[in-house]
Amino acid sequence: MPHTVSVRHNFETAHRIPHLAGKCENLHGHSWWATITVTAPELSAGTVVEFGAFKRELRAWIDQHLDHGTMLGPSDPLLPVLRAEGCKTYEVEGWPTVENVAEVLAHVADDVLTDLVRAPGAHVSRVHLTETHVNAATWEAPCPAAAPA
Repeated sequence: MPHTVSVRHNFETAHRIPHLAGKCENLHGHSWWATITVTAPELSAGTVVEFGAFKRELRAWIDQHLDHGTMLGPSDPLLPVLRAEGCKTYEVEGWPTVENVAEVLAHVADDVLTDLVRAPGAHVSRVHLTETHVNAATWEAPCPAAAPA
């Protein structure tokens, strides 16, 4: 039976999604909460991954790149303007929708995990990201292909 562990972290970040009609066209901010889950088929020394190191590295990346900054799409005309003013910006491929940001965090967490002592087969299996108390998205790792019979 697989084992899972999860870590949570929050960050304050602005974004906008100008191609969507409505309020999200405007630059606005949220208090984002990310829950990252790591799954392993079995434990190693009683753990999936050591919490301290995983949290430290993951939180450091989020704080450096996202917290108190602005996420924008690569073609957003505000990107060069904010950068010219010395503002912290992060480009999200496509646009910084909650769905895309969840996938970004999944890849970041997976990169962090590769450098840590962990159980064999440990991988990022799920990222649940809330941008408000009522709006959230979940990224889940693809199911492994079934072995041929």
